Parts: sequence; C-alpha cells; structure tokens
Amino acid sequence: MKITDIKVYPVWVGTRNQCLLKIETDEGLYGWGESGLSGRELAVVGAVKHYREFLMGRDPRRIGALWQEMYRSQYFEGGRVLGAAISAIDIALHDLVAKSLGVPVYQLLGGKQRDFVPCFATMFAPTLEGLIEGAKLLLREGWNVIRTVPAYAPSASTTGEETANIWEPWGSIGTTARYLTELRAAIGSEAVLGIDYHHRLTVVEAASFCQRMPPGTLDFLEEPIRDETPEAYEALRKLTPVPFAIGEEISSKWHFLPYIERGITNYVRIDVCNVGGLTEAMKVASIAEVHYIDLMPHNPLGPICAAATAHLAAAAPNFSWMEVRVSPTEAGKFSDPAIFPSQLVQDGPRLIIPDAPGLGVDVNEEYIEKQSFKFWEAPHLRRRDGSYTNW
Repeated sequence: MKITDIKVYPVWVGTRNQCLLKIETDEGLYGWGESGLSGRELAVVGAVKHYREFLMGRDPRRIGALWQEMYRSQYFEGGRVLGAAISAIDIALHDLVAKSLGVPVYQLLGGKQRDFVPCFATMFAPTLEGLIEGAKLLLREGWNVIRTVPAYAPSASTTGEETANIWEPWGSIGTTARYLTELRAAIGSEAVLGIDYHHRLTVVEAASFCQRMPPGTLDFLEEPIRDETPEAYEALRKLTPVPFAIGEEISSKWHFLPYIERGITNYVRIDVCNVGGLTEAMKVASIAEVHYIDLMPHNPLGPICAAATAHLAAAAPNFSWMEVRVSPTEAGKFSDPAIFPSQLVQDGPRLIIPDAPGLGVDVNEEYIEKQSFKFWEAPHLRRRDGSYTNW
C-alpha cells in the first residue's frame, strides 16, 4: 500500500474554520485527520505541503517511522505549526491503517480500557443566576463535571466607549471568585467544578483569585497563566492548593515533561490535534501514568478531533473526562451533517466508543471542495490602557 495524495481542507464550520486532512492510497483506502491550530490554518496547510513532498509513495502502515521522519526531517524541528501538521497526518494515518485492518483505531493503541468516554460540560452564563440555573440543569441531565468561564462585563476603553474586546483581569477575579463560591454552595459538594481562565492571568492575579475562595470551591483551575515558563507555574503552585489542568497549547512530549515530572499539573489537558497526533499523545499518556496523573483532553474542534480524542480516551488507562462542546448549556456549532455524514454518538455526558473500522467519522469531500476559505481571528483583547493581552 502506498500514499498517493495528501489533501488539506481549511473549511468553515459553524463559527470558525476546521483544518481537515485526507490521505489517499493506491488501494482506494483513505484516512481523515485534523489540525488544532485554530486561526492559523494556512500556516498548517503550508507545512503539510512540505511533508507531502516526501510522503508520496510511502507505506502508510509505518506510522511511527513516518512520525519520526516528519519530526526530524528539518533542522528547526517542533513548534506548534509543525506539531499541528504532524498531528493531522498522524491521525489520518491511524484512521487509514485501522480501516485497512477492519478495526477501530483504539485497537491500534492497545484496545479499550473502558466502555464509554465520560465527558464534561461548559457553561458561559454571564450572571450568577444564570450559572446556578445552568449548573442545576446539567446536574438534572446527569452531567456531574462542570466547567465555567470567568465572569466578565465590558469595561470602559481609553476612549470611554464600551467594547467587548476590553479585558481587565482585576475587574474579573473578584466577581468570578464570588460567583464560584455561591455556585458551589448552591450545587453542593458532589459535583466536580472547574474554571478555564484561558491563560489570561499573571501569577499574582491567579493566586489572588484562588485565595478569595474557600478551600474545596474549585476542583480544577484550567490554564490560568501561559505555559512557556514552568517555573512561573511552580511559583503559583506555592501560593494555592487548587489543582491545575494544563496542556491544551502544548505541542510535544518534551514540552509536557516538566509539567508532569515536576508535579506542576494535576490534569493533562492534551490536544491530540496539536500535540503530534495519536502517536505522541499515547507517549504523553504513558509519562503521565507513571506520575499518577490523568488525561483531561482538550476537544474544541469538530467530529474528527472528537473521534480521535475518544479513541485516545478509550485506550489510555489514566483518563478522567473529555471536553465536548454539545451539552444542555452549549448548543455546539462545531458539527455540520452536510460536512460530516458519519459522526460519533453522544449519550448525554457519555461519548460512545465506536466499533466501526477507523475513527468512525467520514467527511463529505465533494461538499467541502466547493467551499472557499474564510479568515477568522480570535478576539484581540486589550486592557483599559490600550495594551494587548491574552485571549
């Protein structure tokens, strides 16, 4: 079996792009993958074109060797663009090879560890009343792991105008801490409660936020600060006992290593579409298992990312919950039946592990070939003084 083509489709789904990739072979078999570098899809397309040059004619069944060749084939190895490109190719190779063997992808990873994938829901309610209402709805529907986002109201800009792109951390942490404290009191101690601060804080801001809540309010704090400097997270760890969930931006096992080995993170927020695909994700899972740390995968994209993540979740012994973007508190605009005629089945807070060959997802290629690329930008946030900050 030989690779005959690698195609990349940055296609608009719902409210932003998904970067889909297809590998074709001389035996008529194909596999689909996805890149996770949202907002910079054309950079990934360029990287894939470079890899395509030497992957044509190669045996797709040599997944591990091809991963090594892609990673080591340039002097400037690694990084998020190349990692995202390798991820998409690696996932597509797993899909293709599993189809050729007539087995689901998780069989290539060691087989199933569990019968279904537990998931968590996200709430975006802007008021305390909305948070409490949403959380109680989730609990009634069987969702006992709940993530929320920071409370935030637009602040006056330097021109005095109200704008949604003004983000002032000190204007958020006090209100958010109060909301979470009251939310915990309203839903009791049984539910798992976390928050994603989307790396918008500094060490001092994150510490102040945590210290404003009673112990036991939060079960995890996701990405409070950026991940370039593990020592910054170690400093934050000394200032709060709240468990951390880190890793959605990390693009290799080497980048993950200090966070796992030095006990900086308590949950591994691995993104299979950014970290290097299933090949690299399973290695990160093994490193985490040695340190008794569970995976809590990042899954903000579409059906291919969800399927690849579900197969990882099925095969990894150390797993907690998987992010999904369809729940009673989130409508989900990440899937379109016109594009994805075959998708995984979600049963409330459980994702059903597919038994079909490959990932269990297919794409209407004829449909996406007719779509034109649209640029999408994440919000460019500023503080009140006009300086830029993190989204």
